[in-house]
Amino acid sequence: MLTAQDRAIIQSTVPLLESGGEALITHFYRMMLSEYPQVRPLFNQAHQASGDQPRALANGVLMYARHIDRLDQLGDLVAKIINKHVALQIQPEHYPIVGACLLRAISEVLGSEIATPAVMHAWGAAYGQLADILIGAEKALYDEKAQAPGGWRGARPFKLVKRVEESTEITSFYFAPVDDGPILKATPGQYISLRLVLDGEEVRRNYSLSALSDGGEYRISVKREAGGRVSNYLHDQLRVGAEIDLFPPSGDFTLVVSDKPLLLISGGVGITPTLAMLEAALATERPVHFIHCARNGGVHAFREWVDGLAVKHPQLKRFYCYAEDDSVSPAADSIGLLSQAQLAAWLPQERDLDAYFLGPKGFMTAIKHHLKALGVPQAQTRYEFFGPAAALE
Repeated sequence: MLTAQDRAIIQSTVPLLESGGEALITHFYRMMLSEYPQVRPLFNQAHQASGDQPRALANGVLMYARHIDRLDQLGDLVAKIINKHVALQIQPEHYPIVGACLLRAISEVLGSEIATPAVMHAWGAAYGQLADILIGAEKALYDEKAQAPGGWRGARPFKLVKRVEESTEITSFYFAPVDDGPILKATPGQYISLRLVLDGEEVRRNYSLSALSDGGEYRISVKREAGGRVSNYLHDQLRVGAEIDLFPPSGDFTLVVSDKPLLLISGGVGITPTLAMLEAALATERPVHFIHCARNGGVHAFREWVDGLAVKHPQLKRFYCYAEDDSVSPAADSIGLLSQAQLAAWLPQERDLDAYFLGPKGFMTAIKHHLKALGVPQAQTRYEFFGPAAALE
């Protein structure tokens, strides 16, 4: 039970988390991943090496401490955590491991003068409260996915039935269930989690679904990343007929039903979830403005498909912006980085619209600022990160 005294102590540690939270969490991850190899598959080691994962968790811990008295003010942070956990199949037995390592990290990094028995008790109680909240919410979501038509619990074997090169960097992979049974219908914008064994080590990765799942297949479209362990395996070694385990679709970056104009903005491989959103929106009369930014035409995936949709659906306006002109590919509508002035020219006259954007962090930071300056309501702008969440400053 978290007492009023415990809450006061937690809030008193906020300045320490603001200044040293990332160092504390880095120590936590180093300890946990070395001493508990069973949890390693749940974490992308590239995100550990870059510091993205420690920064994301440090920010989450800080937000939890700041709002310990009003958890409702955490907004959609809890929902995002729950969906990521369910996608990767975090289980109740993982929470005691995380809790023990977190408390040890607090004690070892802050030292006995700061990490007093009262502080350790308070953080133990606070972690217990958070774990109970997440375990309960995750159980409900696991149950919901298992009981839905075509749903399942845990891993389910799928086979690769088709692969298509979409650009010089992006390849699509189509998966169908080995048992030929129905599959869970994903909401546009959601992602799927893959479980692989590479060189004897289990790894799990989330990839956005780049098409609607109505046809009994899941499609992901993966960019080959330099040094990317999983993306290079998929591109170079996964062949049609191979079997792979998938976990049910998850994610809360989803298309909201609305009759407002829809604005979809993507950069690079960030186009993938917007494709399913576009497909769903065009089944209605909703006006859609689709903007995609790519380095050049050679890496621009799905251009022909989107162009074809624009011919069939007059409510779709599409615009392309290339950072560089390769003088070979079909021309873009604009060359250079997407400026606020150019975005303004491509937006609908009515700024009371729903905007979704996704891409590299710097790209999303710019788009967020542009949309705000151009009068698009912030409450109607939504974005997602490929990987750990970060602040868009």
